[in-house]
Amino acid sequence: MSIDPYPRSYYPASSRPTRLPILLGIFGGLLGGWLLTTQVKGRVNAPDAKPRPVAPRGDLTQSEKTTISIFESAAPSVVFITSLENVDQGFRFTPTEVPRGAGSGFVWDDDGHIVTNYHVVMNSSQVRVTLSDHSTWRAEIVGGAPDTDIAVVRINAPEADLPPLAVGESNNLQVGQSVFAIGNPFGLDQTLTTGVVSALGRTIRSVNNRTIDGVIQTDAAINPGNSGGPLLDSGGRLIGVNTQIVSSSGASAGIGFAVPVDIVNQVVPQLIAHGRVIRPQLGIVIVSDDLARRHDIEGVIIQSVQPGTGAAEAGLRGFDRSEDGDIILGDVIVQVDDFKVSESDDLLDELEKHKEGDVVTVKFIRGGKPLTARVRLQVPEASRK
Repeated sequence: MSIDPYPRSYYPASSRPTRLPILLGIFGGLLGGWLLTTQVKGRVNAPDAKPRPVAPRGDLTQSEKTTISIFESAAPSVVFITSLENVDQGFRFTPTEVPRGAGSGFVWDDDGHIVTNYHVVMNSSQVRVTLSDHSTWRAEIVGGAPDTDIAVVRINAPEADLPPLAVGESNNLQVGQSVFAIGNPFGLDQTLTTGVVSALGRTIRSVNNRTIDGVIQTDAAINPGNSGGPLLDSGGRLIGVNTQIVSSSGASAGIGFAVPVDIVNQVVPQLIAHGRVIRPQLGIVIVSDDLARRHDIEGVIIQSVQPGTGAAEAGLRGFDRSEDGDIILGDVIVQVDDFKVSESDDLLDELEKHKEGDVVTVKFIRGGKPLTARVRLQVPEASRK
């Protein structure tokens, strides 16, 4: 026999164990639910209910028609790119290819050349390109330019499936003009976003930390997966290649950047022809920027001049020794044409604007005195191979 240590009067009234209130509560709930359901059914159900008539919307605005036309014209030229890499599984005899990234691209010509970002395909063992008709093709990497984050791959698809985008120009863009981005954000293919040119002349860093100047800033939504896709103007022409975003979350925050088409149109033909960018040169070997900064020198210091080059013909000088054995600093380049040169990136950026045989005006400091020379640019034979 067990004895309850607490007399019945000890429990508060609300907690005294009894079944009657519980049973009454359940019954009341069921009854209330049945009554409510019956009332609702009687009030709402109408056997003769019909769809509401559709109100006419009128014609599309001219802006909408333009946007639709641009998308319909350009979308067949935009592709989805998947890059794969070899992963050693340990227990397997051969490595396994797994996806390492995805991005966008666009048809450059009907020979199967596809343009995308360098960072989309770098370090990949295989690249696959999916066209707008959802056919997938294995691609070969033709060439890459990490300095400008541009790469070209090629697929062996029928010419009819390869409509090239019309190429525009970026040197006459204006802040506020409409732009259209097409790509595959988060793997969602054939996505259109719209916006305006937010700013011009921006500078960003490429994958190898080189600066890319003259970059287009836009508020058209650009998200992961848009990289390598085209930025178009209101004429449906290519004006840039979407490449980076500024975001704390990894998603679009209304600040995207595109490599301007004027750069793309210089780089891509060289990648197709040579697999890399062949830059015309002065014919000099330069000192590292770190060494120049340690000596508080602004400009590019010439370490040596290569014989038979434009720099040698113009009389530029590298490091030398005086009669008593002291080292004489080489010429310090501070300007090329009208472009100020503060570091090696500045010099390389300016030379990229020229072609072999061009003559540039080089301003330099020698022994504390400013001097000027006319230098013929050339491409070393070793760079052609």
